[in-house]
Amino acid sequence: MNDPRSRREFLNTSALGVGGMALACLLQQEDLLATPANIPRGPLSFDTKPKAPSHEPKAKAMISLFMHGGPSHMDLTDPKPELSKYSGTEYSGDVGYSFVNRATKTLFGSPFKFKKHGQCGTELSELLPHTAKIVDDICLIRSMHTGFNGHEVSIRYWHGGIPATLGRPTLGAWLTYGLGSESQDLPAYMVLTDPGGHPVDGVHNWTNGWMPPLFQGTVLRAKEPRIFNLQPPAHLKGELQRQNLAFLTKLNRDHQQRLPGENDLEARIASYELAARMQTAAAEALDISGESEATLKLYGIDRPESKEYGTRCLIARRLIERGVRFVQLFLNGQPWDNHSNIRGSLAGATARTDQPAAGLVQDLKQRGLLDSTLVHWGGEIGRLPVTENHGKPENAGRDHNGQGFSCWLAGGGIKPGTTFGETDEFGHRAVVDKLTPNDIQATVLHLFGLDPKGLTFRYNGREQALTDGRECRVVKEILS
Repeated sequence: MNDPRSRREFLNTSALGVGGMALACLLQQEDLLATPANIPRGPLSFDTKPKAPSHEPKAKAMISLFMHGGPSHMDLTDPKPELSKYSGTEYSGDVGYSFVNRATKTLFGSPFKFKKHGQCGTELSELLPHTAKIVDDICLIRSMHTGFNGHEVSIRYWHGGIPATLGRPTLGAWLTYGLGSESQDLPAYMVLTDPGGHPVDGVHNWTNGWMPPLFQGTVLRAKEPRIFNLQPPAHLKGELQRQNLAFLTKLNRDHQQRLPGENDLEARIASYELAARMQTAAAEALDISGESEATLKLYGIDRPESKEYGTRCLIARRLIERGVRFVQLFLNGQPWDNHSNIRGSLAGATARTDQPAAGLVQDLKQRGLLDSTLVHWGGEIGRLPVTENHGKPENAGRDHNGQGFSCWLAGGGIKPGTTFGETDEFGHRAVVDKLTPNDIQATVLHLFGLDPKGLTFRYNGREQALTDGRECRVVKEILS
């Protein structure tokens, strides 16, 4: 029986059948499969070797101190005299609550005192005595806005560029993809987690998304040993290990040549080779025993409440010194989510993190690294100016607020000793120079010499970007 269809029609309707699979196999064998324009062909094309930026960069590395839960800006970084003046009265504006059953409209003035600091005169809460010492080195942004009160939706906005969307590459993955690493002995993107567990949204905070696995964050354990199996057993060390690794490399390369274009395989081989080089480099980078007593005190490592976080901040400095591109520190859960007892819980969070964060900036500066290292401090949202009703006034807390909150940046081309943007008189909404996470992302990429719109990765049939066409800008007003 003759088939009335043309050859073109037959191939079109059979694209998902056996014939289509056979055709794909033949094309792969002949190395004729199409490759997206931004992905180089050949084995291990997804390397992390340094790449040329599109313009002169100000930053070469970044350390992000992410504060899950939403630090209360009106109690830490954004003094509101009017809020204190009208504390206890009813708020006349509209409020979006996350927990309606505990909601009130009673304004809650900060129980903490504010004071001006530094030559710039920036006002900070008494809970941040160490950040007060670096106000002349940071740019405090008081007009952040996500438009969402939820944690996960705003966290994904900050990390992946689109609110609520899972599975997108994070900022660290984009920087690694765009620029690679200064070091070939350490991963370009490293994550320092908390001994108490993962933060809210877990591993999604450092995912490579739909990029090759080589660009995901490499997690260091929160406790020693920070990397399992870093050193070989005694009977395998030396020449025997070198011979074994050389033989393994040959087998992997032969296998890869038989399966060209397998990104997961390429990334796995690259990770094995990196692991071998890390035996010396990582052990040295993670060893702080040679640091001076003055340096340990600078980070608060001599104090029990800040010792653990201070140690991680110090390791972050040691990693970027050795060519790591992006380091991110997380806290377990969401310690800044102060729905109740804000007097005690907020003071506990700052006692743990304030000195290490400030010490990091001071240490980078005295070593000549701050000019080329961008430091970020902040959470995904802020808090509301009204109180949650938990009975006794001393147990008062604050609900989520994505309409206005603070973060700060330092080094890496940021204008020091400045404040930018404002919230309203009660700290509820950003009203002057409102910025979104996309604005910060665009600014970060620009500081690294990357074009926020030009840095793309082809996925799902189109060119994808970190900010993905959303309205945003490079915030030139905060650049030096």
